[in-house]
Amino acid sequence: MTIKDIGPEPQSFDLEKATLENSNYRAVAWSGKYLQLTLMSIPAGEDIGLEAHPETDQFLRLDAGRGRVQMGRTKDQLDFDREVEDGWAIFVPAGTWHNVTNIGDEPLQLYAVYAPVHHAPGKVHETAADAERDEDSGDDEPPSWSVQPVRQPSDKHA
Repeated sequence: MTIKDIGPEPQSFDLEKATLENSNYRAVAWSGKYLQLTLMSIPAGEDIGLEAHPETDQFLRLDAGRGRVQMGRTKDQLDFDREVEDGWAIFVPAGTWHNVTNIGDEPLQLYAVYAPVHHAPGKVHETAADAERDEDSGDDEPPSWSVQPVRQPSDKHA
């Protein structure tokens, strides 16, 4: 199932099917004016990467696999530590350091909702390295029509 990000237009699709069929590290499925949906697949033994989004709240839901979520106020104090699996939700408040690690034997299939919009519409990253390269080069910026905080501090990565 291929989802085409049509921007801030009405959209409907089988989210669970799209999430389970996604094999990319991250694929932007829908970009609205205020929030965005991405599909993610994290290979066994890998993680999303420790990061914090100063002005972005996140909601993540697992549709397959087993993971470990860690969160905290600083990158050195991740005092929230839980195992999660299919059906679990993760809520990441803006500014919170967080990471999700695949602790299972199969890909960790999940989707993430960002508010405000965080990535370029329709952007697909096959691997985490591709995502990092695009972020470093500035090739993964929110669209000009999305509503962004007045002051947009940079994300933090460990």
